Amino acid sequence: MELYTPVLVLAAIAAAFAVGSVVMSAFVGPKRYNRAKLDSYECGIEPTPQPVGGGRFPVKYYITAMLFIVFDIEIIFLYPWAVHFDAMKVFGLIEMVVFIATVFVAYAYVWRRGGLDWD
Repeated sequence: MELYTPVLVLAAIAAAFAVGSVVMSAFVGPKRYNRAKLDSYECGIEPTPQPVGGGRFPVKYYITAMLFIVFDIEIIFLYPWAVHFDAMKVFGLIEMVVFIATVFVAYAYVWRRGGLDWD
């Protein structure tokens, strides 16, 4: 059990910091509410009245988020390769060239299809 003591202490400190931050923000934060502060805010776009049954959200937001996640996860795979580059020698180099080529093909495909246009 003594091996887990530092982990439990760190978890307790993190929980205390999280709870303390929320409690302190309630005491220290400004209490001046105005119309702009109480309005909903969605990705920098002014909120517009929605139909009663809901409404359609632009798919562009979801595609952008998915692209970010996919390319972010692919880039994470480069870190272990960079750390152990010397140990993998030529096999690691060939493997990474193939991996980066597939990432580049996906990036070029998304670029050509207009997935990176922000308007």
